[in-house]
Amino acid sequence: MKEQKILISACLIGENVKYDGGHNAISSEIIHRWKEEGLLVPLCPEVLGGLSVPRPTCEVIKGTNKVICKTGEDVSLAFEKGATESLKIAKEEGVCMAILKARSPSCGKDVIYDGTFTSTKVEDSGITCKLLQESGIPVFSEEELALAYAFWKSKGN
Repeated sequence: MKEQKILISACLIGENVKYDGGHNAISSEIIHRWKEEGLLVPLCPEVLGGLSVPRPTCEVIKGTNKVICKTGEDVSLAFEKGATESLKIAKEEGVCMAILKARSPSCGKDVIYDGTFTSTKVEDSGITCKLLQESGIPVFSEEELALAYAFWKSKGN
């Protein structure tokens, strides 16, 4: 049986797509192995949505799907487009799950910043994370790699 692919935030594997032009590369044997085996499908929803690298810091306004930059610009449409494109790629690639960047306004799972730019965290998820989950794709953050690996193995991989 062919092993199933895994969607992953591109910043987690060292691609310089983070808002400040950097990355959030993680050191993980699991991720390294999946990358070497060609199982990872890296993407950045914010870049797919048309935002630049670097770009201003953005946050989701608490209790909404509205995304604003620290500069005050409403970038909700770019985030929605990025989420839609991410889901399209996930479906095309037949991924079995996604590993996304924690606390990101696109990718954050269960905890994100509240839109006040004061480092206040709230229980909510990013725009792309929500869309993937609503579409039946299980999402894990990079802080849940052991759970992600167990899930992947449970799928017969």
